[in-house]
Amino acid sequence: MSLQPLSITPQLRQQLAEWLQEDLGRGDLSAPALQGVEGEAQWVAKAPGVFCGGVLIEPLLRELANGERNWSIDVRVADGASVEAGDALLQLRGPAVMLVALERTALNLAMRLSGIATATAALVAQLEGTGVALADTRKTTPGLRTLEKYAVRCGGGVNHRMGLDDAAMLKENHLAWAGGVTAAIAAVRADAPWPARVIVEAESAEEAQAAVVAGADAVLLDEFSPDALKTLVPSLRAQAALRPARTSVVLEASGVNPAELPLYAATGVDLISSSAPMTRSSWLDLSMRFTPAGS
Repeated sequence: MSLQPLSITPQLRQQLAEWLQEDLGRGDLSAPALQGVEGEAQWVAKAPGVFCGGVLIEPLLRELANGERNWSIDVRVADGASVEAGDALLQLRGPAVMLVALERTALNLAMRLSGIATATAALVAQLEGTGVALADTRKTTPGLRTLEKYAVRCGGGVNHRMGLDDAAMLKENHLAWAGGVTAAIAAVRADAPWPARVIVEAESAEEAQAAVVAGADAVLLDEFSPDALKTLVPSLRAQAALRPARTSVVLEASGVNPAELPLYAATGVDLISSSAPMTRSSWLDLSMRFTPAGS
């Protein structure tokens, strides 16, 4: 499966500019010591993992360069590639003052994203050969959702909805306040301003069955045991086959123990969602090593 690239949108460019400014503040006080010096910098992995974040270097440099093209990048490892400790990831050349100004923001982002990609890849490896995909959740760092979800893709996972406007996910409160599964789905279908998938989070077999009968596009089976799903999943498939349009339903296991992924994959679900790559991952250690140009 090819990696869906990261789109460098105007919104993301603005975020990158703000993150650089957060570090620069009123100006880099060390800059006078670097005036007129051309430098080279190499990114190196200090631990094994999956690299993510190289795609951000060019827009960050463009922001710092103020329209000048007095810098170059030699990307040696693509986002989504596995790396070992000591691997050279990319080579930069340009004004030393610019390379120093870039360092902290760029490394912080890449180490965070590479950590997520590495953690995702470890979970995806447990699902190899099962046909079951690993999906992320909306448990992301505010302001970093687009990048963190890109990191999940770099690790071989798939993205769930980006936000509340991507799909309607009806949870416990929605179902209670709307008067049940059927009423909640009908309300969303009647008032959605654009075509949208309807997902129901089911906490019981009865809720899951009701969601399928009511025409949900997907059912999120929350905190079911693998043994329970082995019985429930085939019955939900059979129920979906009886729907008037014979439309399929996506069945997703959530609230799972990451150590039990193979057991859940064996139940017949289509997806397993986990927030673990976002919430439990460590940063992947990367460094930026400087040398004067031509030395």
